[in-house]
Amino acid sequence: MKPLAFIIITYNRPEDLLALVKNICQLNEAASLLEEIIIINNSSQVSYSEAESFIKQNTTFPFKYIYSEENLGVARGRNFAITQSTAPILIMLDDDAEMGNKDCLINLLEEIEKPTLGRSSAIISFKVLYYSTHEMQVNALPHKNFSKYNNLHSFPTYYYAGGAHAIKREALNNIGMYPEDFFYGMEEYDLSYRLLDAGYGIRYSDRIIMLHKESPLGRQPKKEKLAMMWVNKSKVAWRHLPLIYFYSTAFMWSLEYLRKSGWDFSGFIGTWNKIFRIPATEKRNPVCASTRKYLRAVEARLWY
Repeated sequence: MKPLAFIIITYNRPEDLLALVKNICQLNEAASLLEEIIIINNSSQVSYSEAESFIKQNTTFPFKYIYSEENLGVARGRNFAITQSTAPILIMLDDDAEMGNKDCLINLLEEIEKPTLGRSSAIISFKVLYYSTHEMQVNALPHKNFSKYNNLHSFPTYYYAGGAHAIKREALNNIGMYPEDFFYGMEEYDLSYRLLDAGYGIRYSDRIIMLHKESPLGRQPKKEKLAMMWVNKSKVAWRHLPLIYFYSTAFMWSLEYLRKSGWDFSGFIGTWNKIFRIPATEKRNPVCASTRKYLRAVEARLWY
């Protein structure tokens, strides 16, 4: 069995998917290292005929293209793709990406076998640059203290870039899959805390580069997505962290929602109603003492 698989979820960007599959085929040792290239067409309403034609013509590479009749969202889409794969290391990308260095697959195999603070590394989070400018994407660096960490080649951390990481199948087998109740946003935090509590480590490495086709000006999430992010981050804090962080997260994200939604008070009140129901509907399983020690060692920001 070859060690690597790409897991790609589509989001109505057919021209980008075509560029991505061509990019993957040009990576060093791609044919010898890739067990699968699994693409989930997430019920897209636009034509992917050019990408589909390229895939059919390039039989040297292990493409598996699957159309989902339902929009599965991020977490369910990845979980479904994982069930279609067998490789021991899974590379997670969205379709608006390309790999930025041809030796990334070779580097990834080296990086993921290095320990993280004495723990087996379960995830390697990639360096993310904007495709158009090659400047670093600030919100894709897996640490909130950007000024301290952005120039480091590698560092242990406590979460990862959702659309730019690789994860060991062994770790998922031990802790379970991505949280399927998170349709959009914050699934990486839930999975991270479960991994850390199982004794694994998470590390960033700039030896694997992803180029993101997002504008350097960023994308302003719609208020519905902001609300999902607020609820999901609050769920994460309730499930995994000391209680004080649930209250601080819910409050700070409520302010963020108001600011970014243009003071949408109707959505603000409706989302608070969902937050208030979390203690009655979600089980708590706070991380253990060794995980809290790890979080302190990597200077995790837990308040929100």
